[in-house]
Amino acid sequence: MSGTNNTEEIPHFDHTAFLNSVTEQAGVYRMYNYEQTVIYVGKAKQLKKRLTSYFRQDVGSVKTKALVKQICAIDVTVTHTEGEALILENNYIKKYQPKYNILLRDDKSYPYLLITEHKHPKLGLHRGGKRIKGDYFGPYPSVGAVWESLRLMQKIFPIRQCEDSYYRARSRPCLQHQLGRCLAPCVDKISDEDYQQQVSLAKLFLKGKSSMVIEQLVTRMESASSQLNFELAAKCRDQITTLRKVQQQQYVSGIAAEMDVIGLYRIKSQACVHLLMIRDHKILGSKSYFPVVPSETNDEEIIQAFIGQHYLGNYLGEGNIPKEIVAMHTFEQINELASLLSKQAEHDVKISTNSRSERRQYLKLATTNAQTALVTRNSHKESMQARFVALNEVFELSNGINRIECFDISHTMGQQTVASNVVFNQDGPVKSDYRRYNVHGITPGDDYAAMAFALNKRYGKLKAQDTELLKKLPDIVFIDGGKGQLAKAEDFFAELTTKQGLDRIPLLVGVAKGESRKPGLETLILGGSHQLISLPPTSPALHLVQHIRDESHRFAITGHRAKRQKSSKKSVLENIEGIGAKKRQALLTFLGGMQEVKNADLAELEKVPGISKTLAKKLYDALHDK
Repeated sequence: MSGTNNTEEIPHFDHTAFLNSVTEQAGVYRMYNYEQTVIYVGKAKQLKKRLTSYFRQDVGSVKTKALVKQICAIDVTVTHTEGEALILENNYIKKYQPKYNILLRDDKSYPYLLITEHKHPKLGLHRGGKRIKGDYFGPYPSVGAVWESLRLMQKIFPIRQCEDSYYRARSRPCLQHQLGRCLAPCVDKISDEDYQQQVSLAKLFLKGKSSMVIEQLVTRMESASSQLNFELAAKCRDQITTLRKVQQQQYVSGIAAEMDVIGLYRIKSQACVHLLMIRDHKILGSKSYFPVVPSETNDEEIIQAFIGQHYLGNYLGEGNIPKEIVAMHTFEQINELASLLSKQAEHDVKISTNSRSERRQYLKLATTNAQTALVTRNSHKESMQARFVALNEVFELSNGINRIECFDISHTMGQQTVASNVVFNQDGPVKSDYRRYNVHGITPGDDYAAMAFALNKRYGKLKAQDTELLKKLPDIVFIDGGKGQLAKAEDFFAELTTKQGLDRIPLLVGVAKGESRKPGLETLILGGSHQLISLPPTSPALHLVQHIRDESHRFAITGHRAKRQKSSKKSVLENIEGIGAKKRQALLTFLGGMQEVKNADLAELEKVPGISKTLAKKLYDALHDK
C-alpha cells in the first residue's frame, strides 16, 4: 500500500486481482482508505467468499456501498479457527477504532473491594490485575459504587481501611477509631481473634449472606448478655439494627446469583447499551455505554459487538465474566461467543436471549435505563450545541466554533504548581484530550511563566505540515486570568506563528473574575484588541464559558492537591544523604516510628543497626535544623 495526500487522485483498488489471490481459510480482514487508515475490520469462516460479497453489483446495504467506495487496500490475517478470528477481530477493532465498525469506547477496568491477607486484613478499593493476595468482591460498575460500599462497611464492620504503611507507623489510635469507624488493631485495641471475627462477618456480608451475618450477631449478642458483657452486647445490637436497615434498602434477587443484563435503546443512528450487574443475588449497580454505530446497523449487530468487545480478550478475566449474560436479541455467533467466554472465564457462560419471569423484568429495567440515559444525553447535547451557537454570536467566527480549550494554573504559595488544559466540543467535555502539566523551571508563584510553560507543552511542537495536529487546533483558547496572562499567550502564539509558519491560530480570550469573584460577573478580554466584553448573567454563552472555566479550575486544583498530598507524605528521611530505603526501615523499626526518630538523641540514633556515628550526627543535625 502507498500513502496519498488529499490533492492527489484517489488510487483505484483492483479487487479482481486481489480476490484471485486471497485464501479460502478462516481469518480476519482489514480494509484501508486512501489515507492508509483502517476503516473496517471483519472476520470470516471463508475469507475469499466473504470478501467477494463486497464487490457484487448489488450489495444491498447502503453502509456497505459507502464502505466499498473508500476501499484502497485490504490486508488479511489467516487464523486456525473461527474462534481465533473472533478474538483477533475484536482486538483489531479496539486498536484501530474503524469508522464502519460498531465501537465501544471504554477500556477502563472495573473496581473491586479487596480484603487483604494480613494479620489484620485491610478493606479497600482495588483496580487492575489481581496481584495482591486476598478476597476480591465485585466487580462494581463504578468507583462511586465502591466508595459507597466502603462508607457503609465502616458503619457496620469497622475493620481498617488505611494503607499498610500508615498502619505500621501508628503509635496511638487515629481519628477513624475515635469516630467508631475502625477497631484500631494497629495499637491492640482489639484482640486478633475478635478482629478476625469481624473480618469473617464482613466477607459473609459482601457475599450477599447478610441473614447469616445477623444470625451470628444475634447469637453473639445473647452470649455476651448472659455473661453480663453489656458493652459487647450493645455493639452487636447496633450492628444488627444497621444490617436490617440495609437489608430493607437492597433488592435481593431470587434466582439471579450471578448475571449481567444488557438493555438496548435506539434513536435513529444513536444507541445506548445499559449493563445491569447482579452478583451474589443483589444488584451491584449499572453503567450506560454509547457505542459509535454506523448507519444501517441492526440491533442484533450492536448486541453481538458489545458482548464481543466488552468481555472477549479484555481486562475481564477469571471471576469477572458472569455465569449468565441476558440480552434482548439473539445473534448469528451466539454459540461461538459463549464458548470463547467460557474458555476465558474458566467456567460455563450462558448467553440467554429468550427470557421469562425475573430475567424479563431485569431486561425491562435495563432497557428503561438505556432509554433514560440516551434521552438525557441528547438533552445535554442540544443544550451544549445551543450554547456553542450563542457563543459564536458573540465572537462571530466565520467557520463557527467546534472546539474550545481552556488553561488554568493552580499552586499554593508558588509550590507544587500544576497547569490544566481542558477541551470541549459541541457534545461537551472531551476528557480523553485533557492534559495536566507539572510546571517546573520557573520562579515560584510566577503565573505568567507557568502559563507560557503550559502553552509550550501543549502547542510547542505544532508545525504547519502537521495536518493531524492542526485538525485538533481549537477555534478558541480561553485563558483563566486577566490581561497579563492573556498577553503571555499572545506572545507565545506570535512567536510560534513566526517560527512554524502557521496560517491559523486560535482566538485568544481571557476570562477575568469580577471584583466580588461571583459567578455572572466575569469579564471576557478579547485577544489582540483587549476589548472588554461583559455578557448578561442569563446568557447561554456566558454559561458555557463558566462551565469550561470551572472544569479547567477543577482539573487543575485536583492535580495540585494530589501533588501536594504526595509531597506531604514524603518522609523527611528521604532528603538526607546516605539514608536509603533499608536504613529508613531500620530507623523506623528500631525506634518505633517517625516521631520517635525525631525525638531520639544522638546516642539512641547510634544504636540503630547500620547507622554509623557519622551518619547519626548528620541525621540528628538534619532533623533538628542544624
